[in-house]
Amino acid sequence: MKSTLKFAMFALLATSVASPVLAHDHSAMAKEGAAKTQKHEASDAVKVGNLVFAGAFTRATLPGAKVGGGYISITNEAKEADRLLGGSSPVAARVEVHEMKMDGEVMKMRKLADGVQIPAGGTVELEPGGMHLMLLEIKQPLKKGEDVPVTLEFEKAGKVELKLHVEAAGATSMEHGQ
Repeated sequence: MKSTLKFAMFALLATSVASPVLAHDHSAMAKEGAAKTQKHEASDAVKVGNLVFAGAFTRATLPGAKVGGGYISITNEAKEADRLLGGSSPVAARVEVHEMKMDGEVMKMRKLADGVQIPAGGTVELEPGGMHLMLLEIKQPLKKGEDVPVTLEFEKAGKVELKLHVEAAGATSMEHGQ
């Protein structure tokens, strides 16, 4: 019974968390090194250097909520791995990479201190119930239909600014205006 209650509490947390929506580069951006921040506007998929971002979203949060979750697919088209280290957002004190997984009968969430490796030629899914972004100490509720700016930081690709579209509280993917 206790493990069921703990799982239900984690499921509730997971459904009240926020997630990212991507942005599209409408300008001919010059590549100015890995440390340069690259900006994008909201859209379905974005390519920045060798990284392709798709399906990013966040969920609406309840008033008083202090955390949100971010979900996104990241594909690395490079011949060498890169690593998502974390990020930042003006709506949160911190943005970290977290993982949820079962430990026996208990669902546990933990920060991935070393971030997550994006393998060469591979894709990593940050999704509900698994690896995801945590927006910690959010400053105001995330409201459906809004866009939340987030800057993701990569070991090699540097900083990439995206807009996270806020979907309904229980969304499992980007709803495209539904």
